[in-house]
Amino acid sequence: MTLAFTLFVLLLFTGLPLYVNLGLCSVIYIFLGGFNPITVLQRVTMAANSFTLLAAPFFIIMGNIMNNSGVTKRMFDFANVLVGRLPGGLGHANVVASVMFAGMSGTAVADAGGLGNIEIKAMQDAGYDDDFSCAITAASSVIGPIIPPSLPMVILAVAAEASIGRLFLGGIIPGLLMAITLMIMVSIYAHKRNYPRAQRPTLKLLWSAFKEAFWALMAPVILFVGIFSGIFTPTEAAVIAAFYSLILGLFVYREFTFKDIPKVIFSTCETTGVVLALVMTASIFGWILSVSQVPQSISQMLLSIAHTKILVLLILNMFLLFVGMFMEGTAAILILTPILIPIMVNMGINITQACLIMIMNLMIGVITPPIGVVLYVVANVAKVPFERVTKATVPFLIPLLVVLLLVTFIPWITTLIPNLVLGN
Repeated sequence: MTLAFTLFVLLLFTGLPLYVNLGLCSVIYIFLGGFNPITVLQRVTMAANSFTLLAAPFFIIMGNIMNNSGVTKRMFDFANVLVGRLPGGLGHANVVASVMFAGMSGTAVADAGGLGNIEIKAMQDAGYDDDFSCAITAASSVIGPIIPPSLPMVILAVAAEASIGRLFLGGIIPGLLMAITLMIMVSIYAHKRNYPRAQRPTLKLLWSAFKEAFWALMAPVILFVGIFSGIFTPTEAAVIAAFYSLILGLFVYREFTFKDIPKVIFSTCETTGVVLALVMTASIFGWILSVSQVPQSISQMLLSIAHTKILVLLILNMFLLFVGMFMEGTAAILILTPILIPIMVNMGINITQACLIMIMNLMIGVITPPIGVVLYVVANVAKVPFERVTKATVPFLIPLLVVLLLVTFIPWITTLIPNLVLGN
């Protein structure tokens, strides 16, 4: 196992695609370890043959269609009417729009790339500083993968063999807490820099904005009602969501045409192909880690260093934050889940809470350098240097880390709604 893991770490620095790296190291270990080579095919096939994983391409295509059909602009306009009268109104609208969009796209990059373009331009036109506009756009995009539906949660549910329904429900309170704490930060900046606020909206304006955004806002409502009433499963909800977004783009808002469909399908296939390749190769790699008793060894090492659950959780959080700085979230989920989730569960932590701790840590990584993929997206959208965006975003990590600590040490934040809806 030492040879395979050393080779894996070395290949990380060569630029080799991660799924090739995982597959190659797994095959080498299996042959050197004297295992039946058929094991590779069996594990890979089992990983791909997952009903839950079917949700991934449909949530991806939903996000792609929403970004190309005028939905994002209508949502931002409605959010601005709702909270624009607060000090730093467009900053608050940025956060609220991300909460709304989280119920549709489920990825931070989709939020930053789709809503970000509209939000940053609106804030720049209103006289907001570029650094603040970029920072709040990047920070609020992290809400996307936490509030359901969430593509990373689907992948994590498959890797951890957890209930996707419970993960979806468990992310609601943490996501809303992230929004509230970010809005507090916006208020602080608004008072310090004297940012503008909009006038109190008239009922006519509020009604007009609501009508424009109504069908877009119905998307998460349909998903939640359908899932929690038992009409369809979370996986089937992804299909409904994709079909609904297509109808919305083609026939309601009419900013998406049949000519755009091939482009969206090809983009979805490309993203899904990479995700599926990662899932399959990470599955065999995770099996190898399990056979080699790596989780047990790491667990014993942690307990020898830290003798209390609190210290162990703090160490795991610091480790995950560090990993999130250097590794893409999906890849980190697939590699680390077989190692860390069993450790936390064996410590008596509910699996829903354990999964939320992992996903929040890794999603904070998307706005943390040096990888910080969302920072690159925002910098590109705003035409602002990456270094400047990074420096401006650092203070906004504070409220996100505060919520992470709350989720880590207050279990009911992630388990309350799942237990109320689905039972213990």
